[in-house]
Amino acid sequence: MQVRRDARLAELTTLGVGGPIDRLVEVTDAAELVDAVRDADEAGRPLLVLGGGSNLVAPDAGWPGDVVLIRSGGVERAGSRLEVQAGEPWDDLVAFTVDQRLAGLEAMSGIPGSTGATPVQNVGAYGQEVAQAITAVRVYDRAEKAERTLSPAECGFAYRDSRLKREPGRFVVLTVTFELEPGERSRPVGYAELARTLGVELGASAPLADVRTAVLQLRRGKGMVLDPADPDSRSAGSFFTNPVIPAARAVEGCPSWPAGDGQVKLSAAWLVQHAGFGRGTRQGHVGTSSRHSLALTTEEGATAAELLAFADTIVATVRQRFGVELVREPTAVQP
Repeated sequence: MQVRRDARLAELTTLGVGGPIDRLVEVTDAAELVDAVRDADEAGRPLLVLGGGSNLVAPDAGWPGDVVLIRSGGVERAGSRLEVQAGEPWDDLVAFTVDQRLAGLEAMSGIPGSTGATPVQNVGAYGQEVAQAITAVRVYDRAEKAERTLSPAECGFAYRDSRLKREPGRFVVLTVTFELEPGERSRPVGYAELARTLGVELGASAPLADVRTAVLQLRRGKGMVLDPADPDSRSAGSFFTNPVIPAARAVEGCPSWPAGDGQVKLSAAWLVQHAGFGRGTRQGHVGTSSRHSLALTTEEGATAAELLAFADTIVATVRQRFGVELVREPTAVQP
């Protein structure tokens, strides 16, 4: 366990915003993680637990207590079941599953961040989401001051949501267990753009390696694969979730998909673009990506306040023009 007092949140987040950290505590295994969390809680110091920093808008004022940086890594395999440490980089895990001929995560290639963050957000892309493969999440419950193993039902997964997200700060993820499908081919391709890229019918399968290659190609084309040389990747990926609304309120012309119970899921990217915030729209040091209107990007000198103000402008404009409320996907932390 290492402790530093010279770090800034901007150095640890993909958006590159955020001020100084009082104490940065870097942990390398689950036991150190639990010890660091307990130490902060018992001392009464404000606590922020950080993985890859890819889904966080960090405060300009910085953090007045402990930031625990999770750098635990490792994957234990038992047949088609994987127990993965929270700090394992997510895309490294996906690459491992493809190499080991295990299907279920391949369409989520290229997503930045750590494995421990994925159940919190119920991360998903191109027709897959982690809830489809997770069988258990081992956590430290700060309210009970004890380690627990949560079943998928106890995690309360929903679209880009979970109980872990709805009770912020309570659960610290230690490991995530996945049950995957052995074989050479992917799970059924559930996203039209990906199916077209692969040259297969929607609902068909494809070789695992081909799916990973296609997803990475699509994500790079949208500036959504982290690359220090690519200014469009200085983002948190999609900044807004696709809104789910009653079908009777669907917006004319906006792409939509059935969401069950008489509801439809609308394209947030379409709403943002048709509200006047197309690709490459800039406001000061922030704006939309030049390749994907749903990703908000920052430049050197940007602040969290500037970014959130721009996001709020988009939300207000979409609400006024289409009567639809956009919800931010990244978490905006307040000290």
